[in-house]
Amino acid sequence: MLLLGGAALTGCTGAPAPPRLSPDDVIKAATQRLTDDCLVRQGLTPPRPGQSPPPDAERERVAEAMFGAGRTELSLRLPTGYVVRAHTDGCLAAAQRRLYGDQRRWFRTSTIVNNLKPEAAHSDRTLAEVRADRGAELADWRRLRTRALTEAEALLQRRNGSAPS
Repeated sequence: MLLLGGAALTGCTGAPAPPRLSPDDVIKAATQRLTDDCLVRQGLTPPRPGQSPPPDAERERVAEAMFGAGRTELSLRLPTGYVVRAHTDGCLAAAQRRLYGDQRRWFRTSTIVNNLKPEAAHSDRTLAEVRADRGAELADWRRLRTRALTEAEALLQRRNGSAPS
């Protein structure tokens, strides 16, 4: 216990405020809320860690509802030669459209930005050089992510009746 000017300071000033979520965590929480709601509307149980796995048929139904089924509609060949593909018809795609506004643009931009290090290694350039060359994609990524954060905060606030922490 510390005494200052006759007052005892014990560090007890009430309940500490809960930690504020990072922007990534806010977007993840909103994405999970949207995908869970989508799965439930289809009569499916959203998967949770630690939960016993459902039968194979149910697991397949959940995966197709979550990530889409059939032929992938989005595809991007990276400078490394690797091809990334995604669906536009699953719950995750619907959540991305809601949060980012344009799932196709988000897919393209986030795939490029998330692969800057492999691009640098493949092209034998520094990450700074690749980032300089990819300035337009980085700016687009920031704009889309800012929109998603705004949408996610509003969604979580409406659902919780208060601001996300």
